[in-house]
Amino acid sequence: MTPGVVRTRPTRALAVTVALALAVVTAVWSGQPSRAAGTTAAVEPLGVPFLPSPDPLHVTIASMVAVSMTVQKNVTIRLSDGTTRVTNQYTFTKLKIRSHMNVSQRAAGHTVTIDVPGEGSLGGYDSAGKPETTTMWGTISNVCVRVLVKICGVQGLLDFFGSLIPLTAGAEDFAGDIYAIRTVDDHAALDSTDNPVHLPGTITVTTP
Repeated sequence: MTPGVVRTRPTRALAVTVALALAVVTAVWSGQPSRAAGTTAAVEPLGVPFLPSPDPLHVTIASMVAVSMTVQKNVTIRLSDGTTRVTNQYTFTKLKIRSHMNVSQRAAGHTVTIDVPGEGSLGGYDSAGKPETTTMWGTISNVCVRVLVKICGVQGLLDFFGSLIPLTAGAEDFAGDIYAIRTVDDHAALDSTDNPVHLPGTITVTTP
């Protein structure tokens, strides 16, 4: 299965998956997905009902806002071709898109592009006003925040802020190669059907 944006909840809650690849597919199911035979609990992403493609999504965001971003390094994820990658895990709280998110993937002779010119959401607040958590697996090559002056680069931000990067004032020029994105509402009621993933824009599929 291909990489994508996933929304999950605790056991027995409903979940909505938006897979980004040669098409966008939405599915609703109950409970946590079972792990494939032979996989280990240590391999991320956990609770995702598909294995990410070995061809990552290239994600850029002109402007975004979140309460915070934390980074966990050297996380092993399993891909759909059976291989594994050692990469980073980024966790955001209340992540919202302020302007222009672009997602592209080149795989199997096709290029898929999702372009969101204005505002969008990858997990901000649910309908009860509770915060949601967004996790990305991959490599963020750049993100900028302003603290008196503009500071760019993930490593530079980590050096400046430590392991927790506050993004309440907003961030700019996000760029990364991401295998999978998952949004979780830990506060959702069992009968809730809120979907925190809103990416209003266009989807284009091209071939060479």
